[in-house]
Amino acid sequence: MKNIDEKEKKLSDTLKKLREINIQDSKEIDEVAILKDQKNQLEIEKNQITKSIQHLEEENLKLKSQLNELKNDYEISRRKENKFNEKIDELNQETDSLLEEIDKWQM
Repeated sequence: MKNIDEKEKKLSDTLKKLREINIQDSKEIDEVAILKDQKNQLEIEKNQITKSIQHLEEENLKLKSQLNELKNDYEISRRKENKFNEKIDELNQETDSLLEEIDKWQM
């Protein structure tokens, strides 16, 4: 009888331990599932951020290109303006010279 009682007690203890293990495994499985969900969400967010960064980098390159074009256009415009001003100065000098000649002839 003692043997049966001992075996029954051991069986009962073992069953109790198995139940605890299953509960712990279940909790761990749930935690792992939660972590997987969080990982997937973070990967989705990472992909979205990566796409946004790529879009911003492309936009940045376009804006830099446009800025360079505007700078070039501005420089060309300044050169033309300077040439125009030089021509005006030359014409003013010629006009002054002609006016002096006219004044000489009128005297």
